[in-house]
Amino acid sequence: MPRLFMPILLFPLLALLLLGCDGGAPKLNTGSPAPGFAATGLDGASVRFPEDFAGKPVVLRFWADWCRYCEGEMKAIDKVYQRRQGLQVLAMNVGQDKESVAAFVKKIGISYPALLDETSAIARLYGVTGLPTTYFVGADGLIKAKVVGEADEATFDRFAGELK
Repeated sequence: MPRLFMPILLFPLLALLLLGCDGGAPKLNTGSPAPGFAATGLDGASVRFPEDFAGKPVVLRFWADWCRYCEGEMKAIDKVYQRRQGLQVLAMNVGQDKESVAAFVKKIGISYPALLDETSAIARLYGVTGLPTTYFVGADGLIKAKVVGEADEATFDRFAGELK
């Protein structure tokens, strides 16, 4: 099989893995409580959500380096992150190893933390079926907004600004 067709075949396979076979993925929408999780950052530190962010709004963004829309959006998010003092952004990488994630983060130069979800367990917990997917979680732990697909800087800034 020509190498050109391998990415075309791998993408649907990865999408099926994210969807799972049992159809039991949660339907998290506005007003739903954000599920808790523990993840590891690129620095090796453990991050516990929501415990480590009690009383603070958080943006949780699911991404991968093969996602054609993720790079530009991550750079746009970084601009908002640097402008908005106190904004908590967690970039949850889906299904990739630490070395790949570190190389991509260094390449694009984002300043918010990247977390590892190497087995895609957290993505499944959140019902992520496509990348990028972003959840805007209020200080009360409820999902205030959800964006599936690419969001431009203005859209991201608007949703981030509405978090309380």
